Amino acid sequence: MKNLILVAILGLFVCCKSTAQDKKSAKKYKVEKTTEEWKKALTPMQYYVLREAGTERPNSSKYTYLKDKGTFACAACDTPLYKSDRKFNSGTGWPSFDKAIEENIETDTDYKIGYARTELKCNTCGGHLGHRFNDGPRETTGMRDCINGVALKFVPEQK
Repeated sequence: MKNLILVAILGLFVCCKSTAQDKKSAKKYKVEKTTEEWKKALTPMQYYVLREAGTERPNSSKYTYLKDKGTFACAACDTPLYKSDRKFNSGTGWPSFDKAIEENIETDTDYKIGYARTELKCNTCGGHLGHRFNDGPRETTGMRDCINGVALKFVPEQK
């Protein structure tokens, strides 16, 4: 009888499948494309960062030290993400912002490097942008959105 109970319990563990850690999200985005469509629309580095949640090398983005006035949009779908007046030099080598256009940003929890981080995604296409940390400027929000420059497109302010 003990063996039968043990087999039944083991069967439950083997047969039950948790979806808590599934990578595929059930969320539908306003802009959705096939893998091939994304690969045609994006450069290889943009695809790696935006679609595979990769990270560009620090100081490799033309936007890291850009001080022009305008809006930073998603490179995949043109959704406005950050105003240039929210950008600051964090010293990390990536474009950093203390405040997003919140309705256009989705947050998720990322455990890829062994601990929880707040992942930032475009709320229109689901593209990976970077991560949010709480070590930003204390005189403003205290937040630092560390964004891959390749995930951004800069739209200059109209004069």
